[in-house]
Amino acid sequence: MISAPAKINLFLKVLGVRPDGYHDIFSWFQALDLADTLEIEETSETEIEIDTDRTDLPTGPDNLIHKAIKLLREKYRIRSGFRVTLTKRIPIAAGLGGGSSDAAAAIKAVNHLLNLGLTRTEMAAMGLQIGSDIPFFFSRGQAEVTGRGENVKDLQLATDYDVVLVTPPFGISAAEGYRQVNLDLTDSVQDISLSRCRQVDGLIHAISGMANDLERGLCYSYPVLEEIKRKLAQTGADVVRLSGSGPTLFALYRDRNRTRETLAKAGDGGKWGLALASPVTLPA
Repeated sequence: MISAPAKINLFLKVLGVRPDGYHDIFSWFQALDLADTLEIEETSETEIEIDTDRTDLPTGPDNLIHKAIKLLREKYRIRSGFRVTLTKRIPIAAGLGGGSSDAAAAIKAVNHLLNLGLTRTEMAAMGLQIGSDIPFFFSRGQAEVTGRGENVKDLQLATDYDVVLVTPPFGISAAEGYRQVNLDLTDSVQDISLSRCRQVDGLIHAISGMANDLERGLCYSYPVLEEIKRKLAQTGADVVRLSGSGPTLFALYRDRNRTRETLAKAGDGGKWGLALASPVTLPA
């Protein structure tokens, strides 16, 4: 069994559109202890089978796990099939990187299962062929991510805070999220003192001055996001922000008493998904 952690974007700056149609970004990614789990076994068949507890998740060729294993099979001429049992805990199409993390976990698992000997750098390069967020999941779980996602630089950031995640009952694709961004309204990248961010007060201070450039347009298109953001801000959260292309919003709390109060209030009577998570580092 292998774990596939969620991530949040502590901030996300969109710098421009590349010649290949992707957007250049500058972002800090943080892994969370909220995670999916995968069990992968080799079979004598030739098919890639994915069994999951989520009926709303495609399990065919469009699934990122399927794409990852297919890419490995083609590149390394693997004849066997694979059966994947996926237990989903990360909301789907929610800005938390669940599908990308699942794909990265599948690459790691097949690499280990078949003794392919791939390095993290090699696995990350393969993942990039499938999705821009996948390379991050081969990092230590705290990283500065630039380019379209291919440049991942490990960071050392504070982890002594709580994260409350609120997810409304719909998904937003990354493509839609980036279509909403108005590059004329984005701010320039600010200098951040990394040494200060190893302490939670310094981290909160630094990222409070940043933003998610996708947030403005998506909150306009989906007013419920502004409603959730307002309710979280009223709980005394240190930071409230959209993660990735949403629709999940996260709130960071240094004061864990406020975390408990928020969990009691923020779910809007069960209408919105609500989760408590902690930031984590990942094994080397």
